[in-house]
Amino acid sequence: MSHPAAEVLIAPEAAATPTSVALVAEGGWEALRESLDPVGRSAAELAGFKGKAGQAVILPGETPRVLAGLGEGAMALRSLPSRLTAADYRLEGDDPTPDQAIAFVLGTYRFDRYKKEHGKPQPRLVVSDAKVRAEALAAAHALFLARDMVNTPANDMGPLQIETIAREIAGAHGASCSVITGDELLTQNYPAVHAVGRAAVPARAPRMIELGWKGSDAASDAPLLAIVGKGVVFDTGGLDIKPSSGMRQMKKDMGGAAHALALARMVMGADLPVRLAVLVPVVENAISGDAMRPGDVLDSRAGLTIEVGNTDAEGRLILADALTRAGELSPVLTLDFATLTGAARVALGPEVIPFYTADDALAGELAEQASAVADPLWRMPLWAGYEESLDSDVADIKNDPDAWAQAGSVTAALFLQRFAPKDGAWVHFDIFAWNSKSRPGRPAGAEAQAIRAVFAVLKARFG
Repeated sequence: MSHPAAEVLIAPEAAATPTSVALVAEGGWEALRESLDPVGRSAAELAGFKGKAGQAVILPGETPRVLAGLGEGAMALRSLPSRLTAADYRLEGDDPTPDQAIAFVLGTYRFDRYKKEHGKPQPRLVVSDAKVRAEALAAAHALFLARDMVNTPANDMGPLQIETIAREIAGAHGASCSVITGDELLTQNYPAVHAVGRAAVPARAPRMIELGWKGSDAASDAPLLAIVGKGVVFDTGGLDIKPSSGMRQMKKDMGGAAHALALARMVMGADLPVRLAVLVPVVENAISGDAMRPGDVLDSRAGLTIEVGNTDAEGRLILADALTRAGELSPVLTLDFATLTGAARVALGPEVIPFYTADDALAGELAEQASAVADPLWRMPLWAGYEESLDSDVADIKNDPDAWAQAGSVTAALFLQRFAPKDGAWVHFDIFAWNSKSRPGRPAGAEAQAIRAVFAVLKARFG
């Protein structure tokens, strides 16, 4: 699945004379203001331009010129395309940095697949540097993939479609791809994945997708990275059914799978000298006579029994089997992505993504890169004092913590920690994958979160 517009959003050269774009930091506005002719100065002042992030003004004249405010944000150019007409633009002075080019391209994103008028022309950024252009396009393809997958409704983004996308990524990069489907999940010891997805119709049967890849310069014993993504294509809540308001956006509950595949695509596209395992359990949490029930006790790949206190806490069940599989491969680093809890939004809202890890060095690297690339993350505690809230009277663990613990995102992470690989570092991202309101460069709908920060860490560590 490739966004059809991505290849034409950045051009090596312009079809006609491109409009110049001057990047203006807040501290540089006064000096630039004095250099403008009276008409341009007046236009900028009428628009209230001060060089703040997201501000833009088109100066009139025979040769139009755009002033774009930088503020101090790495993603400042993300809001620019929504303020421009469909034409070619070039930054004044040097070529854009990779982050600036990526920001510009992200700002052009539209999901218009289901609209009668789709594929409208977009503004293009002219980038002469082939390396910058390639890096920005690779990032755009991956990030647009995640957003397109999450935006696509469940009737067109079921388990088979996610499998197809995974196979396409594997084929494009020379990776292996294996898929275990339906009752074969029991034979191959993925009982929790099977239990969550068995109520779906046969055409939407649960499955476990695994990709394996090695960089062209990677040795046979190169570091192995495991990327795990929650793939619940639609979450009714199961027999503990969600109200209609809670179900409305549950097409996005496969956001973890979309993020895992997008990150994997970035790693493969950059040909990092590592080995990669991508583990994506995909299910529909449907309701039928065969649906799992509150009070059921499930087996897991790890050998731990799990009491189902709430069928709407299903994402952690399928991740339990996938994380156990990751541990069998002895990765040096395991990353899991999941639209897991509403509690994460209560804690940090929709834009700041909580992450959990016991590795202090890794946490520091993630915080540093999150700030550098404007992809906000915040470390949350794996607070051991809440572990007993997961104790079950009849099984080894339960999927719904006691109410006294309250911290739903923390207790979900503690549940996953029981199944995460014991060797190597592990980090869990409780993503939202959604913009609830439209802003310049951030249309309402799917959002790719944490991927750019994580990729920056991987490049720094292994590139």
